[in-house]
Amino acid sequence: MSGIVDSNIVYSYIPVAVFLVVSLLMPPMTMLIAKLLSPRSTGAERYSTYESGSIPTGPARIQFSVEYYLYAIAFVLFDIEVLFLYPWAMIYRGNTGVDTTVAVVEMLIFIFVLLFGYAFLWKKGALRWLKN
Repeated sequence: MSGIVDSNIVYSYIPVAVFLVVSLLMPPMTMLIAKLLSPRSTGAERYSTYESGSIPTGPARIQFSVEYYLYAIAFVLFDIEVLFLYPWAMIYRGNTGVDTTVAVVEMLIFIFVLLFGYAFLWKKGALRWLKN
């Protein structure tokens, strides 16, 4: 009897093994196919900066202000917040046995932490695009 159970467990892992093999082979195979099928150009135009068909002016490498990166990181952090709010709202809406008082308190704590971060960024002046 234990041989039958063991073989069933092994067979249940076959889809996982197939998924693992396909996921490991797919990226190198697609890169190889792209390399084999893509057109090749060795002219000087290939290494020039592309600006929507216009003749490039100035160097392609310019230095960005640090404020831009800080602004972008703050945007990503507050954007990710929505990803945490959505599942919470679905559980709260579905009444899946979760105590609503506990769920609301947890979300209020989460929102408070986010508002604290927002107030900190505002106080430090990180949300102003150009500093005086």
